[in-house]
Amino acid sequence: MNETEPSGLIDHHCHGVIRRDLDRTGFELLLTEAGSVGALGGSALDSQIGFAVRRWCAPLLDLAPHTGADVYLERRAELGHAEVTARFLQAAGLDALCVDTGFEPEPLLSPRQLGEAAGASSYEIVRLEQVAEQTAPTTTAAGFADAVRTRLAQRARTAVGFKSIAAYRHGLRLAGERPSDAEVRIATGQWLAREESAGKASANGDARSPLRLSDETLHRFLVWCAVDLGLPVQFHVGYGDADVNLDRCDPLLLTDLLRAIEPTGVPVLLLHNYPFHRQAGFLAQVFSNVFLDVGLATHNLGRGSRVLIAEALELAPFGKFLYSSDAFGLPELYYLGAVLFRRGLAEFLDAGIAADEWTAADAARVARLIGSENAKRVYRLTPAARVTA
Repeated sequence: MNETEPSGLIDHHCHGVIRRDLDRTGFELLLTEAGSVGALGGSALDSQIGFAVRRWCAPLLDLAPHTGADVYLERRAELGHAEVTARFLQAAGLDALCVDTGFEPEPLLSPRQLGEAAGASSYEIVRLEQVAEQTAPTTTAAGFADAVRTRLAQRARTAVGFKSIAAYRHGLRLAGERPSDAEVRIATGQWLAREESAGKASANGDARSPLRLSDETLHRFLVWCAVDLGLPVQFHVGYGDADVNLDRCDPLLLTDLLRAIEPTGVPVLLLHNYPFHRQAGFLAQVFSNVFLDVGLATHNLGRGSRVLIAEALELAPFGKFLYSSDAFGLPELYYLGAVLFRRGLAEFLDAGIAADEWTAADAARVARLIGSENAKRVYRLTPAARVTA
């Protein structure tokens, strides 16, 4: 590893790892953002990420690079999920992980367990919408605002940041104004009435679906609650699964809200961003408290991730760019994200050295900033903030 490949990365946005063995279909489902895989579309392994797994991940399973998919999956099954997880997380070379605990469709490794497997510190990111959905059944529309504030304040004692998934529910066109408690009460009443109506309309004796918040006023209320608590606020931006409407996920739609938040000095983290990474770079340049990453896209683009990283850094200041994997489920994604990010960033920085655009010392310093120091500064990461439970 040369000096332009950051060593101890801080993965500022990721999720848990599954705790079971996988058949081929299960593995391919976790390799893609699609909701299903089948013969009609061919194998998910025949993609940029699939070839990247065979190239970079196979050696960690004692296989030759480019080993065929069948042999790779057979070896993975032979080792078992616990051994596979330990190998990939340890090899990722992480100093710390900031783990979003708000999405757990099945039992996953907890932040503490994830940190132990990686030999890294672990911290929690709290998903705002999950807190609201857990709070609503225990209160009234009139009491909702205060109840949410109380719960978020409790979670803020041990978390290092919050996350909004407004992009998945409403889109990123959020107004800048802080909603009043009266507006929150009205919006909450309307939301709960819609949920109740939908529940009655579909009642067949089946269990009720969990609440799903999708209201512009309430998404904005949650963001302002997080801002008031002073912790960094993450936003999902751009690429995701089929549940997202990509045309509503351009970070430029957040401009009014970003203008309103900037005077508070609370950091705003734009996550993923592909294919809007250039727009995110612009916002990071013009707003003093805005930061970005290209997590999720890094491993999905495979060898194309080097271009992605260079394009994201066209406008974004080097002190505003962070590393994340947005890995979920497969331990390969933690390792693959780290490998491809290190290689892509090193290629970008080395090209600048070769062109005499910056010195080797400058490049090494920038690698440290992007790899870990920016995250330490933004999230104020300290041993005291580590997850212990």
